[in-house]
Amino acid sequence: MKETTLDIKNVCECNRCLGCDTLHPEVSIINLESSNLEQESVKFEFYAILLIESYPGDFCCCGRKYYDYSNATMVFLTPGEIFCMSEENTLPDKGYLLAFHPDLLFRTSLKNHIKNYTFFSYSKEEALHLSQRETATVTCCFESIEDELHHPIDMHSSTILSRHIELLLDYCTRYYERQFITRENKNKAILERLENLFDECIDFEGFHTVKPSLLEFYARKLNLSVAYFDDLLKFETGKTFEEYFQFKRLDIAKRMLLQSDNTPAMVAHRLGYPSVQYFSLIFKKIIGISPNEYKYFRN
Repeated sequence: MKETTLDIKNVCECNRCLGCDTLHPEVSIINLESSNLEQESVKFEFYAILLIESYPGDFCCCGRKYYDYSNATMVFLTPGEIFCMSEENTLPDKGYLLAFHPDLLFRTSLKNHIKNYTFFSYSKEEALHLSQRETATVTCCFESIEDELHHPIDMHSSTILSRHIELLLDYCTRYYERQFITRENKNKAILERLENLFDECIDFEGFHTVKPSLLEFYARKLNLSVAYFDDLLKFETGKTFEEYFQFKRLDIAKRMLLQSDNTPAMVAHRLGYPSVQYFSLIFKKIIGISPNEYKYFRN
């Protein structure tokens, strides 16, 4: 029986565990074909990017569906994240691992905005699925990093390596946006489900009962990570969840106010506003009239 989790502390240790030479103590590209780990899962204490090579027709890899490309798959892991490919394999049978320690980014431009690459916070099931052309571009980025790793370490190494990694991440940002486009019908179904969840919440207990946060609550209901859910909303609507929810909540408020037995105070409470005064202020600012005026002038 396999042990539970292999905790890999640094890049050098990662190279030893996966049978790869260390060319740089903070960066490595590892061929996964010979990675035979005995543990059920692995914990990387550094950034890890998996390029998983697969074959057309294999739609089971990391959330891939029939509407996704199937040439290769990419998964992005933050330091301290635990990964397990499947019940049979800890890591992919075929592919590459790009490992880089956060210390590599010290005094580089990437250090200041790596958190902007939100796909590092996506779940494994929200992986990036690549076309043949996209795979070729990503492979080229990997080859550029590998080529630099074979250069003797000097004062420029960290800067050049970080720029190659940043370029790779920029391409992945582009490809994730393309994936949102190819998943357009699926995404619209998710938004429809979200609106149904809004209605269900109002029909039962109201938004004021939702804990710990609305964003986390609805992401969990939709089986999505918070980061992926928020990015999906931004792509489809141009709004953050907070902005999207505020407009939807006002639409629901207008509908509720037209029901004779609902007062502004009741609506404010069920919709999770901190007070009826705050609700009235927001309502008048956006709609142009107060909740009371809307209720009685529209009825």
